[in-house]
Amino acid sequence: MVEEFDSIVIGGGPGGYVAAIRAAQLGMNTALVERESLGGVCLNWGCIPTKALLKSAEVINIMKRGNEFGVTAENITMNFPAVIERSRRIAEKMSKGVEYLIRRNNIKLFSGTGKFEDAQTVRITDSVQRTKVIGGKHIILATGGRPHPLPGLDFDGKYVISSKEAMIPESVPESIVIVGAGAIGVEFAYFYASFGSTVTIIEMLPQLLPTADPEISQTVTKSFEKMGITVIAGAKVEHARKDEQGIEVKVVKNNEINTIRADRLLIAIGIRPNTEQIGLEELGVVTERGFIKVDPHFQTSLPGIYAIGDCIGGILLAHVASAEGITCVEHIAGYSNAGVDYSAVPFCIYSSPQAASLGLTEQQSLDAGYTVKVGKYPLRANGKSVAAGEIEGFVKLIFEANTGELLGAHIVGLEAPEMIAELALAKSLKATYKDIHTTVHAHPTVSECIMEAAGQAFGQAIHI
Repeated sequence: MVEEFDSIVIGGGPGGYVAAIRAAQLGMNTALVERESLGGVCLNWGCIPTKALLKSAEVINIMKRGNEFGVTAENITMNFPAVIERSRRIAEKMSKGVEYLIRRNNIKLFSGTGKFEDAQTVRITDSVQRTKVIGGKHIILATGGRPHPLPGLDFDGKYVISSKEAMIPESVPESIVIVGAGAIGVEFAYFYASFGSTVTIIEMLPQLLPTADPEISQTVTKSFEKMGITVIAGAKVEHARKDEQGIEVKVVKNNEINTIRADRLLIAIGIRPNTEQIGLEELGVVTERGFIKVDPHFQTSLPGIYAIGDCIGGILLAHVASAEGITCVEHIAGYSNAGVDYSAVPFCIYSSPQAASLGLTEQQSLDAGYTVKVGKYPLRANGKSVAAGEIEGFVKLIFEANTGELLGAHIVGLEAPEMIAELALAKSLKATYKDIHTTVHAHPTVSECIMEAAGQAFGQAIHI
């Protein structure tokens, strides 16, 4: 007998488990298939455990600055294995929390790898090769992705590592080269430098954090260089060779070749979608470079089969996958919703300084034909930032000059990822500079910088 469900979700990451819970809330009899641990890469090997590591880095850096705050801290020592163990313990705790949510919502959990038998049937194979077949009226693929290696240089887990191995080292490497200066590369650069590694970060595009506003990139780059991190942008890895002493990396920039030796090479250049060997080819589901093609409701080329999250490409962020999961399930259930507003999606970096952004940069706004007004407010003029000893950074807001509508927001410095939520709401509601500037913000808070930046764009800031 084939067990039947209203909906089957394959993949229990932040897209899949959220989609399953929303389906259950809407009255669907739901199955969730996961081959590893609930929470996916984000919860187990990405978002959550890396933030635990970065918190430890923040603590050690604050302790080094103790004298600034009238606190004498001598003979500071680091228990690096304890740092790693804390990160793993937090990830495990959060995964168990997702397990509880699945049980509470009466979702049937199947452990194993799912593969299509046909458009409404999935065969699940567990770790000891036992199989079970289930059927579903609607099947949602949320299979995620995995780190992409450099061409011709596969991960070996020792010298050439991915983000997964980077968060569970037995000890701090004396030196590490990081290829890729997006969020993953930048966060690990900060982490390893904080614990004493000699760090070199290489980016093929012209700046650190390639998609960020250039002023954000410049601020983070200067901070990294003060920490002793070597930033090489506009460069390409020509060759990398392993030997018993570590790894040798040849880097080309401006037609000049430099050789860098290091103990480890971390590759953080993007992901590959997990879409192979799950039966898509046999069904004729359309893909492009491995990513599944979907319509605005996340339906694939085959009716009844949907896909969300990293396996469809686009914005590869956990909160985007969750939003896509909810939108997809509500469409299946016949609910009307506005879909995912990708223009209001926050991008966050949790190094120090922290950074966050959404919408258009200043240059993108001009290129799109907008007449803009730009408001910028430095954290050094904000009382809470000064009191906290964190004056590096600013809030930069981009407005359409005639209507005052918010086009983009860019923050670097203290609490940037927390503050961006206010601006995501403003962007979603098509708020104007006046809406933001006249909203009373609590004092003293770093969020006052948002109010002041909005006012500064139109000549109404008070404290600058």
